[in-house]
Amino acid sequence: MSDQAEAVLDALGDATRRRILERLAAGPTPVGELAASLRTGRPGVSKHLRVLEGAGLVTHESVGTRNLYALAPAALVPLQQWLVGMWDSALTAFAEEASE
Repeated sequence: MSDQAEAVLDALGDATRRRILERLAAGPTPVGELAASLRTGRPGVSKHLRVLEGAGLVTHESVGTRNLYALAPAALVPLQQWLVGMWDSALTAFAEEASE
């Protein structure tokens, strides 16, 4: 597994971070809006966003006094490749077992 796929899995291991990504799928969102929709304080959401940004899953842009966060779906590609490889291996092993 690549380091990037590992970082993505680590970041997605937390339910709050998964909820943040789901909300960002609708478009760029300010921290305050994310915090209000999650019933989590801004400092807690900011901490989760730093983890997601470190994994490459989100980007942020400062617009005036607001920090807008957006989904960076390209970061999911290494994880997708790993999952496809695992699936292919499992199917191959099943086919070999079934043919015996």
